[in-house]
Amino acid sequence: MEPLKIKQKIEDMIAYAYIVLAQFPKSEKHTLAAEIKRSMFRLLELVIACNKKYFKKTTMQELDVELDVLRSYVRLAVNLKFVPLKKYEIWAGYLTEIGKMIGGWMKSIRV
Repeated sequence: MEPLKIKQKIEDMIAYAYIVLAQFPKSEKHTLAAEIKRSMFRLLELVIACNKKYFKKTTMQELDVELDVLRSYVRLAVNLKFVPLKKYEIWAGYLTEIGKMIGGWMKSIRV
């Protein structure tokens, strides 16, 4: 079985996000940065679970919700000026691509 492309994309996003999160102010490392990390790892867990399950519908919905939560956290970090605009553009690109992959996966299971 070949590895999931979406799983690899999420791992790439996490690797990039760690670089960005390291530049957060010290006061935010245990609050917003920790929530962003938790959300990214939850996204990874849901993709792995969804790949293993026979009935995927509810897990796919949770995956879609978690992606929206992560997008909100990242936008909040940008609005609070914790993330520079250029780094946000790259991070948002990852999130958009992951969203498209999730959407395609959801369409393929609604047969």
